[in-house]
Amino acid sequence: MLLYGGNIIRLNKYLSAKGVCSRREADRLIDSGKVTVNGEIATLGCQVEEDDDVRLNGQRITGDVEPVVLAFNKPVGIVCTSEKREKDNIIDYINYPTRIYPVGRLDKDSSGLILLTNRGELVNGILKARNYHEKEYIVTLDRAYSKEFLANMRHGIYLSELGVKTRESIIKTIDDKTFSIILTQGLNRQIRRMCKELGYRVVKLKRIRVMNIKLGNLPKGEYREVKGEELDKLISMLGE
Repeated sequence: MLLYGGNIIRLNKYLSAKGVCSRREADRLIDSGKVTVNGEIATLGCQVEEDDDVRLNGQRITGDVEPVVLAFNKPVGIVCTSEKREKDNIIDYINYPTRIYPVGRLDKDSSGLILLTNRGELVNGILKARNYHEKEYIVTLDRAYSKEFLANMRHGIYLSELGVKTRESIIKTIDDKTFSIILTQGLNRQIRRMCKELGYRVVKLKRIRVMNIKLGNLPKGEYREVKGEELDKLISMLGE
């Protein structure tokens, strides 16, 4: 079986398509010398064919895996990493029977929707900042906010810690301390940093949507499979 309609692809894309890991993680594995191709230690950027002998830590990568996409309601305290040496990591918490990894991150102190998958191309498509994919959050602050605060959040804020200005966002008020915000970028701890720049502290942060995938009434600490029309729409939005 040929991948992506061709017979030669980059090794990191090959590993991603086989459900081993994301392309970024594949590059780290290759760079650390853990991947071999036809008995030789692989190098970054090398290309492979479908019938090449590709191995990770000596174990041959064979066959295509059944695609898996999960929507998980992450509790506060769970760490979004596939590094199993990390205490309270999301992979051990879910304990899914096949290898999956989180799509991006949701910080330890936040809760709500995070996707997990074995489809590396889906991960890359969602996380590319240039695609302007929406993510929606419910935010509660330590005190009542002002109209000026909302205006600044909508129009973008310069984050001194990161040296960048955030994109415009969509904001809807919920009560005097709580609002929803839709972002199209995923800077590290972005919402918390934005509020901090304006003199506020986030006391509760919950993600409720990633693109067309909604958290809905999924119980905390549980996951559901994304499939059917919902998955088809996600893939269509990514242009896959």
